[in-house]
Amino acid sequence: MRIALFEPDIAANTGTIIRLGACMGVAIDIIEPCGFPFGDASLKRAGLDYLPRASLDRHASWNAFRGKLQGRLIVATTKARISHVDFAFEHADTLLFGRESAGVTDEVVKAADALIRIPMAEGMRSLNVAVTAGMILGEALRQTRAFPPIKETAP
Repeated sequence: MRIALFEPDIAANTGTIIRLGACMGVAIDIIEPCGFPFGDASLKRAGLDYLPRASLDRHASWNAFRGKLQGRLIVATTKARISHVDFAFEHADTLLFGRESAGVTDEVVKAADALIRIPMAEGMRSLNVAVTAGMILGEALRQTRAFPPIKETAP
């Protein structure tokens, strides 16, 4: 399982998603260009000390990413008709999330093996991309039984 961010706009959201990937043992793909300098302070602030522990691949473009993609490409979009909880995830899936300002391009939609969305209350437009990534990744890991094991700790 992987998370891919398509041309992310907001450093703090990207840092939060990198931290999510590090904590869940899921690799992250960043498809550039980003809407911020990658070393941005807000990226580091959101990622805290988890950034060095993350498995992170940066791709110079959509085409560069596509050339390395393995498994199915599952795109989260408000235009999808399938709920993330009704979709059957697989271990090799890449979960792709679009720009905060514009989502994904038509080219990305056409390349997707599946389009999914999170159901929301009527009249609501979208969730924060980091919240969306956490919810969808959580469901994907639950379905595939791929959460990291809980280690026993001393009381």
